[in-house]
Amino acid sequence: MIRVNQSIKAVDLSEDLERFWKISEMKIRKLEARLADSDEVPVITKRGQYSGQEWTQWTLGFRYGSALLQFEASGDDYFLELGKSGTMNRLEEYVTHFGVHDHGFNIGSTFGNLYRMGCESIITCQPYERDYYALALKCSGAVQARRWTSLGEGKGFIHSFHGPHSLFIDSIRSLRSLATAYLLGHQFVGENDREECLIERLIQHFDSLADYLIFFGDGRDIYDERGRTAHEGIFNVKNGSFRCVNSQQGYSGFTTWTRGQAWAILGCAELLALFTELKDRQELSNIDLNAFTDKLQKTAIDVSEHFLAHVASDGMAYWDTGAPNIEKLLQRNDEQVDPNNEFEPVDSSASAIACQGLLILADSLKADGKEAAGFQMRQAGLTILKRLFSNEYLSNDESHEGLLLHSIYHRPFGWDYQAEGSKVPSGEACMWGDYHIRELALLLQRELNGKAVYRFHNGLLS
Repeated sequence: MIRVNQSIKAVDLSEDLERFWKISEMKIRKLEARLADSDEVPVITKRGQYSGQEWTQWTLGFRYGSALLQFEASGDDYFLELGKSGTMNRLEEYVTHFGVHDHGFNIGSTFGNLYRMGCESIITCQPYERDYYALALKCSGAVQARRWTSLGEGKGFIHSFHGPHSLFIDSIRSLRSLATAYLLGHQFVGENDREECLIERLIQHFDSLADYLIFFGDGRDIYDERGRTAHEGIFNVKNGSFRCVNSQQGYSGFTTWTRGQAWAILGCAELLALFTELKDRQELSNIDLNAFTDKLQKTAIDVSEHFLAHVASDGMAYWDTGAPNIEKLLQRNDEQVDPNNEFEPVDSSASAIACQGLLILADSLKADGKEAAGFQMRQAGLTILKRLFSNEYLSNDESHEGLLLHSIYHRPFGWDYQAEGSKVPSGEACMWGDYHIRELALLLQRELNGKAVYRFHNGLLS
């Protein structure tokens, strides 16, 4: 369980933040110097060098999205040009990729950031450029909405790349693709010119996630812990019935893969922040958005509290809460978990993603009059961020291409590099971890500089 620093303030991280962006710049420049003329899609580091990992190209947007975040933080035009050119030359074909559920990662972090920065006057956009970014975001939202498994009676979900039977917890991140397309005025049209409201489809997908992949301690099964999540749900596509929970990247369907849980925390928090602002929209008056935001808030709180109860005392997540040797690690009761321990790896990327969600959720809770709960979420987030900024997790090694160390990609498949003599993988980085700690740092920097809070939907509601 995390030991929350009740007195830490955002301003206390100012020096860490300045150091962070300098290291971040060095890492991006180093990676691009090696990959400038390569079509390789970097995913995870092995011996400190980024390499691909055949599955899908879901991490490409993090590469160029990181450059855009670096530009926003530094004002260095090199990173803007890198992010823009990479987005247009490498991500354009992904806009209409019908075979995946992860547009929120690739398209949201590239075209989404470019459109947002244009709206916020961080970059100068010609009208045709903004229209181009908007069109990409509209198409992406429709592509994700089309990837639909119907469960009947107005229920369904965006299915994973595994097929129409499969619902992934991380698909919550692509719900912002539907929301973005809707807010840009797009209408999803299916067979026989049937119009489907993107917001209704978004809510239907979230309901399926909450009903089948998130647990609320109501006795659903003997492993039902409030706030626990499962990676995957399996359905009978013939009759729409739910069959079982499963896990691809976690230990099992009955344990909690913490990165999946972190995606849920961040996804719920972002949607809650957005829909709190959408509740009074006249064109959505036929939808009970008060009930939806209540469900989002409860889900976000429950999942966050479970996450915080099962991380190490310093806020670092173990890769799975039910991993085989986790009890041996927990019995040590160290003040800080050793990422090079002999029992189970930690996953710093899960902590970075969850931390971002905690800070966003804290703002929503405070705005809703829940000051004490909001304060606790914020303090937990700042506690985790302080640890992520430490020398043990932030790589200042110029020979290492990764930024955030000690992440895990796919433990069951053994994809994570394990040094000779080590008992567990450690010391490596991943594209999503590096991207999200940058997004987390930008959220903090904007707060310290007195700017509008960082949200994916900035500029979409005007």
